[in-house]
Amino acid sequence: MVNAKWGIVAVTGGAVSAAVLRRRLSQAAVRDQEPPQLPAPRYRAGSGSPLLLLHGVGGTWPAWDPVLPLLEPHHDVLAPTLLGHGGGEPLPPGVPVTLDVLVDGVEAELDRAGWDRVHVVGNSLGGWIAIELARRGRARSLVLFSPAGAWTSQCRIAAVALGIRLSVATLARYSAHADLIADTPWLRRLLLATQVAHPERVDPQAVALTIRASAHAPAVDPLLRTLPHAHLQPLPADHDYPIRVVWARPDRVIPFEHFGVPMLERLPGAELIQQPGIGHVPMYDEPATVARQILEIAASVDQTRPETASVDQTRPQAEPKGAAL
Repeated sequence: MVNAKWGIVAVTGGAVSAAVLRRRLSQAAVRDQEPPQLPAPRYRAGSGSPLLLLHGVGGTWPAWDPVLPLLEPHHDVLAPTLLGHGGGEPLPPGVPVTLDVLVDGVEAELDRAGWDRVHVVGNSLGGWIAIELARRGRARSLVLFSPAGAWTSQCRIAAVALGIRLSVATLARYSAHADLIADTPWLRRLLLATQVAHPERVDPQAVALTIRASAHAPAVDPLLRTLPHAHLQPLPADHDYPIRVVWARPDRVIPFEHFGVPMLERLPGAELIQQPGIGHVPMYDEPATVARQILEIAASVDQTRPETASVDQTRPQAEPKGAAL
């Protein structure tokens, strides 16, 4: 159902991981430190047709760092952090945290950039949000990496959500130890074991960043309480955008047979690629493969329906680019 520390760090064996972390860290003195440096709410850089990147629950936009240099020569890339996630824009006051609220937040990002229809890429929860943006008419194409939103068993999705909640809560509790956790190889492997196929490829600083962000993500716990009761509705069969679904083989967070099969039933005409060598959060595993899956679909649309010029005309001129914003 989601990326149990989607910025690349959390565990769906939540109870086990939480217990191990508690034993390892409960006797360690909490070090005094300056307030954590969280990422800016969004990142934008590159040139070309507009491309939106959406991370999963508990994560931040730097989850896409490994693929950004490969995408920016071809696209104007926007990667926001979801509402109520570490460093992201705040949640609307007094509004219950739901999937629709997060979708509204991303749609506001598109409006802020002056974009109408864009290439949308999402991982896990970000994939579910991408589908809902397409339903609202904002997608030129969809590329979805192990998207959340469909399942065969209510008990299974409830267990996954609970495991993620335990993991995120434990990381938040020990966020002052982010560097210690990230710099300890066996702890880092434990945290990443279900998320990626190659934990050794993940930058420890990226792990530390996501651990710190977990303590500043008020949307995560209430969202994980409601998502198991939400239901992804099928997209219309007459959609005018291509859909590519890329599923890790194996995916240790949301296995294809329990989550991918029902997802495809809701995405008429979608292309499926079951990709070996990657995990649920694939960006650090194989950045070139991830970028290729995105660029192929976007190029197939841009070559037949170029719209970049009209997009450029509607973009606010004051919008800075090439940096975290």
